[in-house]
Amino acid sequence: MPITETARRNHEALFPSHQSTLARSDPELIQVFDNFAFDEVLRHGAVETKTRLMVILASLIAQQTLAEYKIMLGGALNVGVTPIEAKEILYHAVPYVGIAKAFEFLHATNEVLTARGVALPLPGQSTTTPEDRLEKGLALQKAIFGDRIAAMHAQAPEGQRHIQTFLSANCFGDYQTRTGLDMKTRELLTFAILLSLGGCEPQVKGHIQGNVNVGNDKAFLLAVVTQLLPFIGYPRALNAIACLNEVLPPAKAS
Repeated sequence: MPITETARRNHEALFPSHQSTLARSDPELIQVFDNFAFDEVLRHGAVETKTRLMVILASLIAQQTLAEYKIMLGGALNVGVTPIEAKEILYHAVPYVGIAKAFEFLHATNEVLTARGVALPLPGQSTTTPEDRLEKGLALQKAIFGDRIAAMHAQAPEGQRHIQTFLSANCFGDYQTRTGLDMKTRELLTFAILLSLGGCEPQVKGHIQGNVNVGNDKAFLLAVVTQLLPFIGYPRALNAIACLNEVLPPAKAS
């Protein structure tokens, strides 16, 4: 099965003049994968190239696939993802995957950026202080999820309320209020991270609704799952689609 011209062209856009060693040692696998990931799945849904690479990077961080991340980071930078956006994708992942899983990705990202002549550290993107991080984080949560946030705080069991405060002040106040990525993109990245982690279906469902609330509709979310399928596999993709259909049921035929 030869690699299609479309797959070859899309691959070349990400990795100009790249010579794959696997194409020589494992040609059948590479032919199948490249035709699927760089041609077939791209025919489904309207996800622009830059956005596709951003959600793939977020997914690879969640999956702890460092080698593939480094390769795709280079491709993302080649198609217009900026150094600040790349760093913010990684920072955004920290409260969802934990710093232990992000640590090696920080060093790898710094190595890739430095090799490209990018001076570090990058300009700061924080918008909060220790004094207002809770207030701003809570305001952002409410802007995305509405009245349910107040109910979550009010209904938290005694001894667990600090977790709701952490979500507002840390997850949202420290991380999601940062500049460099807009709210709509951040909510999309959260969806990609959670479905790629696996076992997070309750949170996936919550953030499906959050995505819809900020303007990422079901068709777009399904397109994103489709683009991630070659990288996450069928079980997690099907779980994500089941969550989509539960939160946003398919329209019944008349």
